[in-house]
Amino acid sequence: MQRTMKRNWNLIIGLGLLIAGAAAGLPQKMSANESSKGTNATELATYGGGCFWCVEAVFQRMDGVKSVVSGYAGGKTENPTYQEICTGDTGHAEVIQIEYDPKKISFTDLLDVFWLAHDPTTLNRQGADRGTQYRSIILYHDERQKQTAEAAKKSAAAQFRDPIVTEIVPLKKFYPAEKYHQNYYNSNPNAPYCRAVIQPKLDKLLKKLSKAKP
Repeated sequence: MQRTMKRNWNLIIGLGLLIAGAAAGLPQKMSANESSKGTNATELATYGGGCFWCVEAVFQRMDGVKSVVSGYAGGKTENPTYQEICTGDTGHAEVIQIEYDPKKISFTDLLDVFWLAHDPTTLNRQGADRGTQYRSIILYHDERQKQTAEAAKKSAAAQFRDPIVTEIVPLKKFYPAEKYHQNYYNSNPNAPYCRAVIQPKLDKLLKKLSKAKP
């Protein structure tokens, strides 16, 4: 994979202690008209915050998260490939779709970590990754998620010196990425990108969460 070298808290603080198992089977395309419900009383959330390898690794370590699938959403091209995504012409962003147990962790809890897991103030860029495919984006599944995300964005603004540029838009379709993108960090912890970019990001996030713990 060619890339530049880039790439409340009581519930959340346990994320660094758990390693997710192998990635579950890929879901079907998700329509915005479908419910945010997952399976067996779980719910779904879809976010983008730069390279999906990084964001996937973060949310896999959260207590209450059942599965995380890397994919593409927010654009116009149907059934996009990674090669098409890299051109920046599809309109899609690299995103993850999270299936979680709302009895253990809420949509708001997930958003709390979302703001910390990337820089939501940089337009179409995370670190050395540049392009619309790396934009900060929340794709809501229903009106409840929309209202929660908008309120969370306003609240999170106080944490940052620059304005938050995160898009909040309805999820039209979610396209799972190719198999080799799934569960990437867990499967390739010694890969150069994982050691140089993802592991430091995880370490930094844990420190932030530790400081934020009441």
